[in-house]
Amino acid sequence: MSSLNNKASDLAPLRSELTGPSENISEDIKTILTSIRQISATIVEIKQGNTDILGRLASIETHLSDSDSRLDDQENRARRNNVRILGIPEGVEQGNPTRFLGETLPALLKLPEGTELSIEQAHRSLAPRSVPGQRPRPFIIKLLCFPVKELLLKSARELRTLDWEGHRILFFPDLSKAFQDRRRLFLSVKKILCEKKVKYGLFYPVTLRITYRGETTLFGTVEEAEK
Repeated sequence: MSSLNNKASDLAPLRSELTGPSENISEDIKTILTSIRQISATIVEIKQGNTDILGRLASIETHLSDSDSRLDDQENRARRNNVRILGIPEGVEQGNPTRFLGETLPALLKLPEGTELSIEQAHRSLAPRSVPGQRPRPFIIKLLCFPVKELLLKSARELRTLDWEGHRILFFPDLSKAFQDRRRLFLSVKKILCEKKVKYGLFYPVTLRITYRGETTLFGTVEEAEK
């Protein structure tokens, strides 16, 4: 009996060691689970925060895009009466581009006698003066009347090739780069229309008007026009 008691007393420390760790492990697991729940909750909050941030960024991008479009539209409206002229050599205006162009353009474009250009202002583009051998800076002229601007461009289109003292001269609307890029997308369609001798016109802001067999159709995108 005493032998059994001795054995029991010998097992007591072992029993306490076995029960002790099991209780500690249980507490550790509870702590770990609590930490996991806290981490999960934090992750959910972070995801929600990221979603809110992405939503705000998307809203800002849309706002900026709309603002850019409005600014570009306003810029091009301010240039509505402008014409860009390429190819005239540097210096021939002798410091007075308004007088030079007022005297040169009517003859160059074969305008009706007595046509009043009403040039409000004229200047070279704001780039460094070109050196011999380089392409001369274009002239930009602002006209008081929109119909006169249309007359200049129409006359240039009809004459096709313009030559001034051995220099080829080109006329274009004065548009922003972004606007020019949008209009340039229609080049492939315009080429097809030219080959088929179909009457067309590209109008402000970017609308292609096609007249075929007495019917006129408007296209706002290249995809619509190609179809």
